[in-house]
Amino acid sequence: MKTIGIIGGMSWESSATYYRLINEKVNEQLGGLHSAKCILYSVDFYDIERWQSEGDWWKAGDSLWYAARSLELAGADFIILATNTMHKVVEIIEQRITIPVLHIADAAANEIERQNIKKVGLLGTKYTMEQDFYKDRVESHNMEVIVPEEPEHERVNDIIFSELVLGEINSESKNYYLSVIQQLIDQGAEGIILGCTEIGLLIKQDDVSVPIFDTTEIHVQSAVEKSLEEE
Repeated sequence: MKTIGIIGGMSWESSATYYRLINEKVNEQLGGLHSAKCILYSVDFYDIERWQSEGDWWKAGDSLWYAARSLELAGADFIILATNTMHKVVEIIEQRITIPVLHIADAAANEIERQNIKKVGLLGTKYTMEQDFYKDRVESHNMEVIVPEEPEHERVNDIIFSELVLGEINSESKNYYLSVIQQLIDQGAEGIILGCTEIGLLIKQDDVSVPIFDTTEIHVQSAVEKSLEEE
């Protein structure tokens, strides 16, 4: 079994979900008392969010590179970032370590391809929805990505940072997200990417009429498969 290096803390709520799901899925595969071989480096989200809001992506990337290098030195065989937004700086990390990073957008796109979906809606932080680093990565898999109308971005983002990262689940916020999702479906989305690792705390498949792609669960599944690959 390969050792998974997890860069977490963005937020710790979703990182806890990652840790639980990784161990559950390894046990499902191997049975008995088996659990995952993994190492977690949890950053202080206060610093990461401040650098995001200031647009200092280099400093944020440098911090995550340090975490990745620490995991490599501790024996990790590959890295996962337990976050969507911070994949904006994945190249800073990849250029300075020798083990691979398992990209969350590639994992999501592979699952969307498997379901033969060609047009998907994307929900996430304002950075993920407004910038190209994530959409371009998904669209490189030969599909179209649409996002909510610009006036919706701020509230979608605020619910993430003021509620979900703190573990707060609000029915009014859930209803708002469902209305935004319906707008994307009305624009032709055949599926919805939950492109923030906390959104899965709020939105479930039973809530939506088209397939949802919970990036936390998909990323975890991809990491577990890689961990259990035969040498």
